[in-house]
Amino acid sequence: MAEETADARPPSDRPADSLKAGAIGFVDALVIGLNATSPAYSLAAVIGPVVVLVGTYAPGVMLASFVPMLLIASAFYYLNRVDQDCGTTFSWVTRAMGPWAGWIGGWAIAMTGVLVVGSLADVAVTFGLLTVGLDSWADNEAVSQILAVLLIIVMTAVCVIGTELSAKVQNVLILAQVVCLLIFAGVALYRVYADTGTPDSVDPAIDWLNPFGAGGAPLTAALLLGVFIYWGWESAVNLSEETEDPATAPGKAAIWSTVVLLVTYVSVAFAVVAYAGPAFLADNADEEEFVFALLANQALGGWDWIVLVAVSTSALASTQTTIIPASRTALSMARRQALPRHFAHISPRFRTPDVSTWWVAGIAIAWYVVVNQISENALFDSLTALSLLIAFYYALTGVACAVYYRRHLTESLHNFLLIGLGPLVGAGLLAWLLVESVQDMADPANSYTGTSWFGVGPPLVIGIGITLAGVIIMIVWRLRAPAFWSERPGVADPDLVHGKES
Repeated sequence: MAEETADARPPSDRPADSLKAGAIGFVDALVIGLNATSPAYSLAAVIGPVVVLVGTYAPGVMLASFVPMLLIASAFYYLNRVDQDCGTTFSWVTRAMGPWAGWIGGWAIAMTGVLVVGSLADVAVTFGLLTVGLDSWADNEAVSQILAVLLIIVMTAVCVIGTELSAKVQNVLILAQVVCLLIFAGVALYRVYADTGTPDSVDPAIDWLNPFGAGGAPLTAALLLGVFIYWGWESAVNLSEETEDPATAPGKAAIWSTVVLLVTYVSVAFAVVAYAGPAFLADNADEEEFVFALLANQALGGWDWIVLVAVSTSALASTQTTIIPASRTALSMARRQALPRHFAHISPRFRTPDVSTWWVAGIAIAWYVVVNQISENALFDSLTALSLLIAFYYALTGVACAVYYRRHLTESLHNFLLIGLGPLVGAGLLAWLLVESVQDMADPANSYTGTSWFGVGPPLVIGIGITLAGVIIMIVWRLRAPAFWSERPGVADPDLVHGKES
């Protein structure tokens, strides 16, 4: 079958369903990409378990985990250069590898938002209540869940009202988050060197950056945790149609966000491990995100609210930004008839995808409430299932980049390394981690609930169940509206690759 050169029309050529062009700039996109990863919350949640696995080599794991993220971010950058579609992976994979692969990639992105939004809102509410001294409210499950649902509704409304408002909110939240983290890290390191830290404090050493210091199975498990705390930076690219200089700014924002995250994660990991010591972190690993609260009380005394604010604002910001990829992907799928057309509705007043945004929020709320009725651990198991979806669509994007640019990879060493080999290596690493995740999740003992569902761990059942549900919906919609499935894979337009006007 003859190959086609894909039509990568700019958003301005789609007036009927276009978003508000030029609503945000590069810095706004960068901030949104950073906040989508929820750095303070993510780091707090994994630092204890990572230290249990690799000890003082935790900063090295953060460094090693960055490599596949940077390689996939490169794929996002180059794919966005030739196709500025808010559906990102869905649109690119469809163009490069066909509608079946593209649809399931889009489904994976949409479902990650559904799985995680409720948990993030829950953390934001809990730490916010602790910050203002309402500990009894935080301990009341009914109160915290109601407030979490209300928070999701509020943050969804912010997303709908406008991308500019979203960006302004995100700018404030990232500033509060980073300042609080830096204060905590600075005080912790000062106390280590001043010999006023904890009894378990240890002086930082450069060999902590060696990711292979621990080696073996513990290293693999730690890398799994490390990779997925970087997840979320691509939210900047989902806003490409609403960003100034859409062909390059969103992709650059994605790459720079991974770099900023690397510096943040490694720096804070050094401070936390040095101040608390591996023994303390290992003993309190099951506290997860509350480990920062424990350390803050010791390091900052009456100023421990600073860390509570950092984690709360981190989760609050991510509650909003995590809705963006899912809603924009649904919009992109709907306007190409891969989903019902009403998901492509654009608010006439705010020029945002109001229908798809509210649908994502509604399904996320339903998931959060229902799973919470099972148990809090069941909610954590659903979050663990995220790793399967994330690794899948990131790896799929890396492969799509090389495939879509295949006619241009031998034009230069730059193209071969950064557009072909790099994304493929990143995809290979993530595929390896995906296999490792499946093997790990197959053992029920590795789940939060510790129970067996159909003979395997609940996270694996949730991951497979979501995938099968997507396949069923895809087949049903293929039968009802076959137009999308008539699309054929193509290659990158040479004029767009070489920066010419098409």
